[in-house]
Amino acid sequence: MRAPFALIALVAPLALSACGDPAPSYIDQAWVRLSPNKESPSAGYFVAHGGDAGVQIRGVMTAYAVRVEMHESVMDKGVMTMKPIDSVDIPAKGEVAFAPGGKHLMLWGINDAAINQGKMELTFLMSDGKRLLVDAVIRKPEAAGAAANKPAAHEGH
Repeated sequence: MRAPFALIALVAPLALSACGDPAPSYIDQAWVRLSPNKESPSAGYFVAHGGDAGVQIRGVMTAYAVRVEMHESVMDKGVMTMKPIDSVDIPAKGEVAFAPGGKHLMLWGINDAAINQGKMELTFLMSDGKRLLVDAVIRKPEAAGAAANKPAAHEGH
């Protein structure tokens, strides 16, 4: 008679854990490469991870720059160009990298306070209504140039 109760006691936590909240989407590895020319836009990069359900990034905001846009580098007739993008699909349990040479953020007018503290907060506007707050490390042009000397890094946007 005790065996069925013991089995229920062992199985119940596993069954209840399956009823938990779905895994959320999140963003990490965020960084901004400052432009050497303050009048030119800087570039932002990160990795977006999908949770149990697919979601879209619909926009990015920050109080530390005048304007932020999502862009994508594309090859057009043998020439690399950039085009703005309005949203990006993040598949369930998948990931999308915003990296040099591909999708990236363009940030105009990053303020000196963010540059001096070495980071800036970005707010990602998601299609499910959530706002994801992420700190992005700011890399000055000379630090970004040093990263380009590593074999896996391709700087540029």
